[in-house]
Amino acid sequence: MAVLLHRLGHGAYRHRKLVLGIWLFVLAALITCVGVFGSKLDDRFSVPGTESQRALDSLSKTLPEASGASAQIVFTAPEGHRVTEAPYAAAIARAVAEADRAPQVSEVVDPQSSGAVSGDRTTAIVQIQYPVQTAEVRTSSVDVIQDAARTAETDGLRTSVGGSVFNSKGVHVGPSEIIGVAVALLVLVVTFGSLLAAGMALLPALIGVAVGLAGLLALAPAVSVSSTAVTLALMLGLAVGIDYVLFILSRHRQQLARGTDPKESVALAVGTAGSAVVFAGITVIIALSALSVIGIPFLTTMGLGAAGAVLVAVLAAITLVPAVAGFAGSRLAPKPGTRAARRAADAEGATGRTTLGTRWTKWVIAKPLLTVLAVAGILVTLALPVMDLRLALPDNGAAPHASTERKAYDTISEKFGPGFNGPLLVLAETDDGTAEASSQAGAQVAEKLSTLKNVKAVLPPQPTGDPTQSVITVLPASGPDSVRTDQLVRDIREAAPDLRDDTGASVAVTGTTAVNIDVSNRLSDSLLPFVAIVVGLSLLLLMIVFRSLVIPVKAAVGFLLSVGASLGLVVAVFQWGWLADVLGVPHSGPVVSFLPIILIGVLFGLAMDYEVFLVSGMREEWAHTGRARQSVVDGARHSVRVVTAAALIMFTVFAGFFPLDDSLIKPIAFALAVGVAIDAFAVRMTLVPAVLALAGRGAWWLPARLDRILPDLDVEGSSLQKAAPAAPAEAEHKNPEPVS
Repeated sequence: MAVLLHRLGHGAYRHRKLVLGIWLFVLAALITCVGVFGSKLDDRFSVPGTESQRALDSLSKTLPEASGASAQIVFTAPEGHRVTEAPYAAAIARAVAEADRAPQVSEVVDPQSSGAVSGDRTTAIVQIQYPVQTAEVRTSSVDVIQDAARTAETDGLRTSVGGSVFNSKGVHVGPSEIIGVAVALLVLVVTFGSLLAAGMALLPALIGVAVGLAGLLALAPAVSVSSTAVTLALMLGLAVGIDYVLFILSRHRQQLARGTDPKESVALAVGTAGSAVVFAGITVIIALSALSVIGIPFLTTMGLGAAGAVLVAVLAAITLVPAVAGFAGSRLAPKPGTRAARRAADAEGATGRTTLGTRWTKWVIAKPLLTVLAVAGILVTLALPVMDLRLALPDNGAAPHASTERKAYDTISEKFGPGFNGPLLVLAETDDGTAEASSQAGAQVAEKLSTLKNVKAVLPPQPTGDPTQSVITVLPASGPDSVRTDQLVRDIREAAPDLRDDTGASVAVTGTTAVNIDVSNRLSDSLLPFVAIVVGLSLLLLMIVFRSLVIPVKAAVGFLLSVGASLGLVVAVFQWGWLADVLGVPHSGPVVSFLPIILIGVLFGLAMDYEVFLVSGMREEWAHTGRARQSVVDGARHSVRVVTAAALIMFTVFAGFFPLDDSLIKPIAFALAVGVAIDAFAVRMTLVPAVLALAGRGAWWLPARLDRILPDLDVEGSSLQKAAPAAPAEAEHKNPEPVS
């Protein structure tokens, strides 16, 4: 791999104008495709093969409004008045008529018809149904509904608008993300000691992010792409893109400081650091692509979209970096006597000074057993809340307090009960093809369902376009994300055989709440197998890279500690509500159901990334000197500073998405930010050196037979480093690389 990448670096440097032109052409073409064909996003959750999804698919044909998007207008009378009073009833009637004229609306149900008037007569709900999914509802239609609500406010009513049409949709890019990029630039400037080098590190990363994001949006007309998938791709593409460029460019500048010819230097950097970038990128891509085996389209798109963004980031790092470096030539070399030049010399051990990374490593391995026990103890303690982990998909109850959908959700919960926000649909089907038999069976089913525990109300059966079907709405006494609602779904399904025997109707539980429960249950069931696959993959890959048994086991255990601690903090903040007010978390409740799997997939790749860059230097020193303990210290000197900068950049990028008022993105951003910080600083820079110091020479042992079987990927590019020519510094100054 190293030889191939070395040649690629040479070619990209030599044909830099062509390489840059190709990237810009691809970007322009993708942006054109997005502009011409549009980029409608689809935020539907579906679980193919489940009872809820099969029933929902059936209803989409026989009763489209039952499976489509919905909206609600919640009316509250002034204090001391009731919505049933003539002026307010007239205002509600006008709002109903106005909403009924909104585009795409199939049905508007007034409160008197549906009975959606609170017991104290102070609140009423107008239900609005669409025959299409949320992603297909036009903004103009939602605007009409909001205008209808505002009109009622002029008559003295307080209104709020909610429903599934207000679920998150769209790409989130705002000031916090821009600040994140600005902080990343600042870290690059401090790391390189050069504004030119920092800018040239950011340019390839931003071009790669733009191409990856435009490519994903260009696929939206043909493939269901969610807004969360786009945001995750943006988040990951930006974070790993900057990191990968940083690794290659920092190696290039170190070699330039030694006097290596710029063309050979960048090729050598791509062959060595670039090999590690490719390896790290492949691990992230594999882990994210593995999300597709779970069988949930929403998660499959998210995983493949993020994997595509990482792939583009890798390609940008190994092609655009040498091309851009070609335009700068020798100007990227640290100037003699500058701080950047001294740091480069320190990293090579040429000055005899002790770097911060070296001092830290010496301190860590001074008492390695104590370090291991302390770090492991802290991480295990942070992971304890995971024992109480509950998974669910967020609804409008997790929206910001000031949003109209959250106000509607809270008002409905208070006046009608939490179950009104998460009704269950029970599809009853009979073998008898007559509407009369279906209606009679549906009524019997409804009567029996009303006797189940945690059922607050059961509405009369509603016929569909199929005479054998009827739909029964069940209102739980608990909210949609409650364990009791989950249990009610199980109870109805367990009672299905008895209901068929008694009524002659087959029943299936569906609706948004049931589908979300099925998504969460499938993800919960997939969590442990997915962890086993990822850990097994890490053991195999690191065994191949480092020709060792101890290092893969240590890396896998460290990875599990990082994931456990990160998830523990997520549970404490988002589920238990610790520091929720301080951090601006609007709702405490179950954790987003796909967060653990996303965290495992992403953190796995990043952990392998830092592992390779840190341990490869230690292995190289061990190969040269044969001194186990000293090789840990000397190896850390080469990479600690760069890995620290990379971790800070990635933390900043992820943290930049945390302020978003998005119930899906906020916890994911938090989990990835703290996960990167824990894995980089607590595990890779602290636990890893301590374990290697404890293991001594045994850390680098691999049975001879296994050594012969495993392929040699040469991720560190050791063959290139042995053969690489190093031009004297004088020659570099006499023949500077021309800038084109």
